[in-house]
Amino acid sequence: MKPALLLLLAFACASPAGAVEPGGKFQRVFPKLSFERPLFLAAAPGDAQRLYVVAQGGVIHVFDRREAPRTAVFLDLRAKVSRQGEEEGLLGLTFHPQYANNGLFYVYYSGAGERRQIVARYRADVARAVADPASEKQLYVMDDPFRNHNGGMLAFGPDGMLYIGTGDGGSAGDPKDSGQRLDTLLGKILRVTPEGTVPPDNPFVGKPGARGEIWAWGLRNPWRFSFDRKTGALWAGDVGQNAWEEIDVIVRGGNYGWRLFEGDADYENPQRRPARDFIAPVASYGHDLGCSVTGGYVYRGAAVPKLQGQYLYADFCSGRLWAVPADGTGRRKAREIGTVPQPSSFGEDDRGEVYVTSFDGGIYQLVPGK
Repeated sequence: MKPALLLLLAFACASPAGAVEPGGKFQRVFPKLSFERPLFLAAAPGDAQRLYVVAQGGVIHVFDRREAPRTAVFLDLRAKVSRQGEEEGLLGLTFHPQYANNGLFYVYYSGAGERRQIVARYRADVARAVADPASEKQLYVMDDPFRNHNGGMLAFGPDGMLYIGTGDGGSAGDPKDSGQRLDTLLGKILRVTPEGTVPPDNPFVGKPGARGEIWAWGLRNPWRFSFDRKTGALWAGDVGQNAWEEIDVIVRGGNYGWRLFEGDADYENPQRRPARDFIAPVASYGHDLGCSVTGGYVYRGAAVPKLQGQYLYADFCSGRLWAVPADGTGRRKAREIGTVPQPSSFGEDDRGEVYVTSFDGGIYQLVPGK
C-alpha cells in the first residue's frame, strides 16, 4: 500500500462496486458488519464456519458467517502495534496447517516504539476462537529504516514452510538498495520453518554474506502473495514506485529486478544491466490505471466456474480488478473484471471462495452473476 491520499480520493469517488464479466460479480456480503481499515481475511484450516478479519489498528476480529453481524475479538494487539506511519500496523495473519490440533497462528506487525517489523507466533483456544495474548513468541524482529514499504504477508506453502513478504524498508527509490542485497531480509520473500529456523534447502544457505532465510529477492513491496491451491505456484503483487505495478510468479532464488527495474522499465540502472538478468513480471499496468497493486489469488472456488484458473488482483487506488490466466508461461493478457472501492486485500475461505476487504469497511465476495 501507499498513502497517495489525493489520488486515492479522486479514484475512490469514481469506483463503486461493479460487475464481473462473465459469470460473476463482487457483492458486499455481511452488510451489517463494518471494520476500520480491514486489510486481510482468512479462514482457519478445518474451520468451515468462521472468518477472521485483520484490522490495521491491531485487532483480529472473528465471526461465524451463519451468525453475522455478531463478531468477537480473536486477538487485540493495539498496545504492541505502531500506527505512526500510513502503512504501519497489524499487517498479516496466517494459521499453522495443523491449527485445529495445535492452535498455532502467526502475525506480522509494526512494533510500537522503535521502527521494526515483527513476525510472531501465538497460540489460541481453537474451540472458543480466542487467542492467548501472553503466548507470543517473536520469530523475527527486523529493523526498519523508514515507516513505509513494510510488506506484511504471511502464508504457509504446500511444503509446510512459512513464507514471509518484506518491503524494501521504505522512503522512495530504495535508498538502502535492500532489494539487491542478500545481507538484509528487506525487499524479499523469506522461507522459514514453522519454528522460524532456516530450511537447509533454501537457495542462499551457505552463501557468504547472505541471509539463509531468503527465498526470492529484488522486490519493492510484495504487499500480498498467495499459493495456487491446485499447482502450488506462488503469485505476488509487487507495489511499484512512480510508473508501473507488477504481478510476479515467485520461484526459488529468483531476482525480480527492483530497484534496477520497475516492472519492465529501467528505474535506477546505471550499469545498464539487461532485463534478461532478472525475472520479468507476468503482468503489469501503468499508473494511468491505478497506483498500488493488491495481489490476490488464483481462483479455485466453485461459485464462478468461468473464472476457474484465473489469477485475480486489484488496484487499491482505482478500485479496478483484473484476471490473468494462471496456466502457461511468460507474459499473460489481463482483462478487467470489475471494481471494488479501495480494495486493501483479497482473502480465501476454506473452500477457496474469494473475498476482498475494502477500506469502505466492507467485505466483498465473488459470487455468481451476469
